Amino acid sequence: MFTILLVIIYISFISLGLPDAMLGSAWPSMYGGLQVPMSFAGIISMIIAGGTIISSLFSDNLIKKLGTGKVTALSVCMTAMALFGFSISNTFIVLCLWAIPYGLGAGSVDAALNNFVALHYKAKHMSWLHCFWGIGATLGPYIMGFCLMGGMRWNAGYRFIFIIQICLTIILIFSIPLWKKSNAATDEKQEIAKNLSLKELVKLPGAKSVLVAFFSYCALEATTGLWGSSYMVIERGMSANEAAMWISLFYLGITVGRFLCGFITMKIGDKNMIRIGQSIAVVGIIALLLPMGKWENLCCEQK
Repeated sequence: MFTILLVIIYISFISLGLPDAMLGSAWPSMYGGLQVPMSFAGIISMIIAGGTIISSLFSDNLIKKLGTGKVTALSVCMTAMALFGFSISNTFIVLCLWAIPYGLGAGSVDAALNNFVALHYKAKHMSWLHCFWGIGATLGPYIMGFCLMGGMRWNAGYRFIFIIQICLTIILIFSIPLWKKSNAATDEKQEIAKNLSLKELVKLPGAKSVLVAFFSYCALEATTGLWGSSYMVIERGMSANEAAMWISLFYLGITVGRFLCGFITMKIGDKNMIRIGQSIAVVGIIALLLPMGKWENLCCEQK
């Protein structure tokens, strides 16, 4: 039972990663038709991020009331509907409106699945779980680039991802009994554990340092994912569809790094993992600024 459910969780994280890099890879082809400045991508991104933060904060209460299985299925369904909205949108305002359910859905499923894996599986699965997110984030820009190269508009890329999300929603609905059985098997352990408030969590040893490190990492990832394609189009003279393909290499680097970390995370310790990851990120940033033509865009990131 646990094996089947773990496979479903991994597939869910692939699907979760698919749309995350779509906006950045598609934006060079989007903003002209939307008749807005290039910088407006940040507005859509912030709306999505805001929805993610809100839903993440309330996810604990939702999970207690509905269970992880139902929360995951509803969240993926909400994200799918938002992606369908993106695929039929032709104005910036409409995109902003659809970004709200997209952020809310993505935040809930992210928090629910991370919490479930932390409670029910070994630590190595957490690294591999996010590795599968990287697979989805790598495929998303590639799908968008494929659509643009085939003469289709950016809306078609979102439509493809919407179809995948709907298929996943159906799978999650049928898998709800598996989630209930696994929760019942660990209820006694969860009753012993104490739920800490946000203030109590911040007071834990090392919590502030971890928050700063994670904030820095997320800022780097989000900035590169959102603006990487636009940078390559404007500064490096690439076509929009070529840039969309190239930005997928950034997420491929994340995927490979997280896969390897699943094997070495228990051997060198958390602090050393963070130091190594930050050092590799610095090397990647320096390489990006060097005058090496297109080759410096082979960005990699290890977490």
